[in-house]
This record gives sequence, C-alpha cells and structure tokens, in this order.
Amino acid sequence: MSSVVQIIPRAAEADRSETASSATTAVRTAVAAPVTAARSGAAAPADTVAAADTVAVADTVAAADTVAAAGGAVPVPDSADRDIRSRSVVRVAAAFAGRLLWRIVKPLIVIAVFAGIWEASPRLGLVDEVFLPPLSTVLGAFVDLVRSGEMAEHVEASLARSVVGFALAVVVAVPVGVAIAWYKPIAEFLNPLLELFRNTAALALLPVFVLILGIGETSKIALVVYAAFFPILLNTINGVRTVDPLLVKSAVSLGFSPLRLFAKVILPASVPSIFTGVRMAAAASILVLIAAEMVGARAGLGYLITAAQQNFQIPQMYAGILAISLVGLLFNAVLVGIERRLSRWRS
Repeated sequence: MSSVVQIIPRAAEADRSETASSATTAVRTAVAAPVTAARSGAAAPADTVAAADTVAVADTVAAADTVAAAGGAVPVPDSADRDIRSRSVVRVAAAFAGRLLWRIVKPLIVIAVFAGIWEASPRLGLVDEVFLPPLSTVLGAFVDLVRSGEMAEHVEASLARSVVGFALAVVVAVPVGVAIAWYKPIAEFLNPLLELFRNTAALALLPVFVLILGIGETSKIALVVYAAFFPILLNTINGVRTVDPLLVKSAVSLGFSPLRLFAKVILPASVPSIFTGVRMAAAASILVLIAAEMVGARAGLGYLITAAQQNFQIPQMYAGILAISLVGLLFNAVLVGIERRLSRWRS
C-alpha cells in the first residue's frame, strides 16, 4: 500500500514535467515561427503572431510568478532599471534645487518687504517725505556719490581707521586673554582693572582720547582699539577655559611642550569662541568709529552723515547710513570666511 502511495505522487510529478516540457516546446515554436517567416521574407500569419505574443507574455508572467513563489527577486529589465534610476536622480536634484532656491529667496523676501514699506510710506503720506525720502531717492543719491568719487573717499578713510584699530585689538586681546585664562596669578592681578574699564563706555572716553592724543587719526584709532578689545578678550578667556580637558591631558601624556600644546590644542579648540568675539568687536569698531568721525574729522562716513545733516541734504545722509550697513556686512562676511577656513578641521 505504501509503495502505491509513493508511486502516485511520482506519476503526478512526471505528468507535470511532461506538460511543462510540451508547453515550453509550444512556446518556442510559436515564438520562432514569425522570426523564421521574417528571415525568409514571408509574412507570418496574424493568428500565429498573436499566438506567439500571447504565449510569450504568459510565459514571462508564469516565470515571474515561479521566481516570486520560490522566494527570489523578479529581475527588472535593464532599460526599466535605468529609467527608474534616472527618475530618482531627477527627483533628488529637483528637491535639492528647490531647497537651495528657498534658502536664497527667503532672506530676500524680508528685504523686499522692508524696501517696499520704505518706498511706499513717504509716497502715501504716512511720514514726511522731507525727513524720510523714498528709497529710490536715497539710492539715486547713493549712486551720485559713487559716481563723483566722494563715497569712495569716505569709505576708504573709515575702513583704514577701523581695520588698523581692529587689527591692533586682535593682536593685543588674544594673547592677554590666553594668559588670563591659562595662568591664574595673571587673572587675579589683572581682573579688577579689566572689570573697571570693561564697564566704561568707549564713547564716554572720546573726550579723554582727544585731549591726550589730539584730534587727529591717533585718537580715533585708539578709541576703536578700546571698543574692540573687550569683546575679543572675554571670548578668548571663555574659549580657552572651556577647552575639553581630555584633549589637554592626551596632549600632555604624549609629551607636548607648553608651546606646542598651545599651538596644536588650545588655540585651535578656542577658535569658534574667539571668532565670536572678533565678529562682535568688528561691529563695535565700526559703530564707535562713526561716532568718533562726527567730531573733528574731515573725511569718513561719520563725517559724511554729519555734513549732509547740517546742510539738510537728507538723501545723502541716508546714503551714508546705507554705506555703513554695507561696510558692516562686508566686514562680517570676510570674518565668517576666515573662521570657516580656520575651523575646517572640526568638520
């Protein structure tokens, strides 16, 4: 009885194999018929071509079903695979371009709204046009100052004073900040004096600088140094004191000398904090300088604004204010680029 049970499945399996073999032979014959006819120059019968197409499609579907049932992956033709990949690349590129465009347009929207309000307010009578001219009038005055060369003269004078004073502040403040943060006796000795001057406004000392150093360039540069010194100093102290102690211990265990430890570990790790102070100092140096140029100067953006206000040239006055904003943006962009270059190792 058991032998009969075993024979029946084997017979059924043999029948299925024979049927599959017959179907395969039929498919090959049906598919080959139109090809043979084409090679011989004769037209294949329509019913033969249709049968070949039907059988080929059915065979492809059956093969896919067989592979899927066996747990395998259904192969995708090369052309379809390339088409899918190309569509994916296009979608990713479009999404990236959209995000990049939005990042560019988003800040411009705020600027455009501000410019529109400025232009419309005087023209609609919301403010007196004499004291706040439309933006187009101010831009026209700005262009006239640029064409005449007067704007370049004032910008050059202000930049020269600001850059010299700012550079001196960086050269002095960074080493002093490192020394205060690294050596406790120096911090205890200098801290009372630094706290006293840090809380004294720079503009309050302008008459003192003018009396001691004169009304020339030296007093203005000294005022810029004073205004830019403390933001750099305080951020340098904070940056050095917050360096990861594990970095310092690792460098010491490797036998780093104090000088090499400072150059290779302390200073690079403090760069982000130092540059925060540097950027704050850059803004402070420009603002203080403009105020200093309004007193006893013959060139500079501060002098341009004061002279235009006294002569009731209101568009020129606003053009000078706009120039100060552009100089500040340029200053900040340069410092951000330097910071990224020096901090590239962090990424």
